[in-house]
Amino acid sequence: MDIEVTRAVLDALYEMSEAAHPNEACGILLGEGAHITAAIPTRNVHRHPETHFEIDPQALIDAHRKEREGGPAIMGYYHSHPTGDARPSATDRAMAAGDGKLWVIVAGSTVTLWRDLPEAFAALSYRVIDR
Repeated sequence: MDIEVTRAVLDALYEMSEAAHPNEACGILLGEGAHITAAIPTRNVHRHPETHFEIDPQALIDAHRKEREGGPAIMGYYHSHPTGDARPSATDRAMAAGDGKLWVIVAGSTVTLWRDLPEAFAALSYRVIDR
């Protein structure tokens, strides 16, 4: 099953990645079922944001709280690779939780989607919808 990403989310991912350059952008993906409907930007609190990302813990707490209160589900996370390709890096794998969440990686004009499995990232296909 393809994941669906709204055109607005895709456009926002490009814009947020460009705005954060030369640092890595990062944030939280929200949605329902197989539909990513929002990308919430967060501060990259890593001490080396030009080569690493760490989502602001308070933003994660707030998103989990809203989800428990009936808000949109946390589907996963996104970040950019300002000088790399749109594939998970060795650092990404080392920091991943293996929790099955989605990871979107933006590198230039390329956006890829991955499932964070315990043993590795699995590439996923997606389609863009206009909703």
